[in-house]
Amino acid sequence: MRKFLIPAVGLLVLVVVAVAVAQSPPTTVTSTTTVSPNKAGTKKKPQGVKLIYKATYTTPGDVEHPIITGGTVLVPKGGLYNGSKYPKCSAATLSHGGPSKCPPHSIMGRGTGDAHADTVITHPSITVINGGGKNIWFWTVLQNPARVQAIVPATIVKSTGQWAYKVTFKVPTSLQIVAGIPITLDSLNVTLGGKSYAKDWLATTSCPASKKWPYESTFDLSTGGSINYTGSVACK
Repeated sequence: MRKFLIPAVGLLVLVVVAVAVAQSPPTTVTSTTTVSPNKAGTKKKPQGVKLIYKATYTTPGDVEHPIITGGTVLVPKGGLYNGSKYPKCSAATLSHGGPSKCPPHSIMGRGTGDAHADTVITHPSITVINGGGKNIWFWTVLQNPARVQAIVPATIVKSTGQWAYKVTFKVPTSLQIVAGIPITLDSLNVTLGGKSYAKDWLATTSCPASKKWPYESTFDLSTGGSINYTGSVACK
């Protein structure tokens, strides 16, 4: 039985990367992120962007693996989050009524994936919802092995140095294990931003001299360890 979960909030990572968990056999993650347009805006005129994140998660063999319980993403200078500018939905409203009870213009993206719950295939459905200036909600629904719906919350705070923001996410227990079965995510495809009613919800204000937006990410493991990796996305 495979026991490894990468949460919906992975949709915030700007990356083309392959990483290995420090255990045997290794788990690898291969992913691509498209930022469009990738020509950066300026501080006076930010450029709104759409992110498309695709990833595949692979673990050879039939062994137990730690569950990812949360983590952090460091967003580089040149990135801008404008959640406070647009309609938001509270966690309480979302938890009690789902996305249909939220303001329509608070919906900022969608996604899907392929996952295993032992031998049962399940396809998580994700709705990305604006939670205001410091929060993004990833409303995630699983149909198998039982219907479960819950928020994967991401908290966004301004950072220092080369980083614009630090994003922290936490995976609820109800999405880590469903009907007593740990979930293994095999692939993920999520689109964020680029809405006509919220063109600069996600935006850029500059591109470094390196012509790359760097990032750093950490995934926390149920075993007490973590996975750390770095990457970048080309810009101009």
